[in-house]
Amino acid sequence: MVNISVTVEQDHLSMIGDVAEALRARGMQVTQVLQSGFITGSVSEDCRQALAAVSGVQTVDEQLQFQLPPPQEEVQ
Repeated sequence: MVNISVTVEQDHLSMIGDVAEALRARGMQVTQVLQSGFITGSVSEDCRQALAAVSGVQTVDEQLQFQLPPPQEEVQ
């Protein structure tokens, strides 16, 4: 599973709930719907391309994750 963030087109913001449902129907596990125009969640890599075709979706971006080394490591 890949953590993703979907940006919803401005003209679809009033229908963001419908966009989220369409993403769920294509395999996305939606964790958060933000009225500002973002939907976050996760999806398997093979289903990711199908999300871009959903009406109202502007972009589908992978959420990058960073991890700092433990405090006892030399590099900080």
